[in-house]
Amino acid sequence: MRKKTPSIQQAARKLTVYTDPRSVAAEQYRTIRTNINFAQTDIGLKTVLFTSAWKEEGKSTTACNMAIAFAEEGKKVLLVDGDMRRPTVHYTFMLNGRIGFSSLLVESATVQDAIKETQVPNLFVLPCGPIPANPAELIGSARMDKLLWEFKKNFDLVLFDSPPALSVTDARILANKCDGTILVMRAGVSEKDSVSRARDVLIASKGNVLGGILNNYRMGREYFRRAYV
Repeated sequence: MRKKTPSIQQAARKLTVYTDPRSVAAEQYRTIRTNINFAQTDIGLKTVLFTSAWKEEGKSTTACNMAIAFAEEGKKVLLVDGDMRRPTVHYTFMLNGRIGFSSLLVESATVQDAIKETQVPNLFVLPCGPIPANPAELIGSARMDKLLWEFKKNFDLVLFDSPPALSVTDARILANKCDGTILVMRAGVSEKDSVSRARDVLIASKGNVLGGILNNYRMGREYFRRAYV
């Protein structure tokens, strides 16, 4: 079945930091940004991977909002859709995804052709591009290492969205290549055992797991009464 393209309204709702910057959710993303910045002073983060244990746990939405949050503070940010199996980033930003990451990995396009500007100042997106038959092999290639070096040279921060860590090997390969990895969990969906297994396989791949993000958690009214506006 062909995937239904989301409407502009559906896409906008996912980009909370940009479309609703004073919301509690947007402030939480900025808090996470601060925590990552503190880690950055210790180990010099230039590349960060967002993944989850299984699908539909919010990793792509989290990666998109974190990219906006970092761009807000003046960093030149590149968000790469490294999920070359079920890509969604180009839908969220309403971009043409025909040329992208996979195109660069097989050398059928240039970086200038593949990377897209967004409506958010300082934020650039590299869509997935055509879905390849061998994503893991492309990510593990020498061409990938060359591209990563080029991205780090031209951007202050590079964020990757990837497939779930327990579904395929792509996230483990990317975790090994990135400076840090963040595991995204969804309240009421993610299971403790799966999250622990995902963390373990990322660490076994020599990935630097910075921590986790829990999304979709329902806060009580007391929290909103105490919120500082």
